[in-house]
Amino acid sequence: MPQTLPQALLRQAHTRGSAIALRFKRLGIWHERSWSEVAHEVSQLAAALHQRSFGPDDNLLILSQARPEALLVALAAQWLGASVTLLDPDRDNRALLAGLRPRFVLVQDLEALQQLGERGVVVFLDGRGLSQSQDADLIDYAELRADTPPPAHAPQPSDSAFVFHADTSLHLTHAQLLAGARTLVDRERLGADDEALAARVFAASGQARYLLAPWLHAGFRLNFPEALATRDNDRRELGPTLVLGTRESYARLEQWVRERLPLPGSVSHRLYDWAMQPTRSPVRRWLGHWLVRRPLLDVLGMSRLRVPLLVGPPLHPESAAFFAALGIHPGHWQEPSTHHAHSEHLLPQSA
Repeated sequence: MPQTLPQALLRQAHTRGSAIALRFKRLGIWHERSWSEVAHEVSQLAAALHQRSFGPDDNLLILSQARPEALLVALAAQWLGASVTLLDPDRDNRALLAGLRPRFVLVQDLEALQQLGERGVVVFLDGRGLSQSQDADLIDYAELRADTPPPAHAPQPSDSAFVFHADTSLHLTHAQLLAGARTLVDRERLGADDEALAARVFAASGQARYLLAPWLHAGFRLNFPEALATRDNDRRELGPTLVLGTRESYARLEQWVRERLPLPGSVSHRLYDWAMQPTRSPVRRWLGHWLVRRPLLDVLGMSRLRVPLLVGPPLHPESAAFFAALGIHPGHWQEPSTHHAHSEHLLPQSA
């Protein structure tokens, strides 16, 4: 059984090499990567980082929204035994970065780069506004490749895989992440046929614990929207079976629906109220489903949803009632709050 995240990736590449591991959208078109292709790209990235003297004692800092490139570079750094720090690019991280003084950084664009003060090697995803020719330490992600084989994957199960900085510093080891992944996969019966949407910022530890590690363990497909602004349309296109959200993201979807409801007092609004009320009548449940609830699920991109997950604080009662009426009962998994997450913090809390 794999003991580290890179070992889990290599197992998927060995056993399910031609199956689709990743999908991501660019300019309105979905692109696919198989498990073999993902493992090959991660090994090339690891070799390129190794050539730049990046190794087990280093930490790779990532300032990016959920992007497949950020995920692959993170796995490459972990392949070499290093840890990965994830920060939200939409927050002002300058004070924190001044203390961290990162030597290796991945940024999504110029705006994220401008948060850095003293810095070392920077890999960028979007080069608009950057002058690479004037700065030898700026590297285009597309050029971060090496044809030589990388060193054998070096991390130990007890090594930190991800580091998060919120109110306190949180270190999650390979062993903790995979143990939590096995718990979630077993409880939710996740398998290779599931579809997940990676729309949350990577800087949330729940993303690593309840999406990235289970993806490597179960081998389901991980889908990246083109941008945060398109995530709702992209979710409707995909119809994922697994959705990971926070109280705020579920509330945003609820508000999106409520803003589009017919005016109160209209026949359509009365039909909505009628269909969303609990009832013991099988006929009323059937009619309410096909007339109102199923169309709402289609609009939300949740008609195929099987595993709704919630991290952080529980839903507000109004939101919980709204989603319950649609047949959606998010499983609540509590985020850890200590400096170092222990194995008991990886267990689910009752919803």
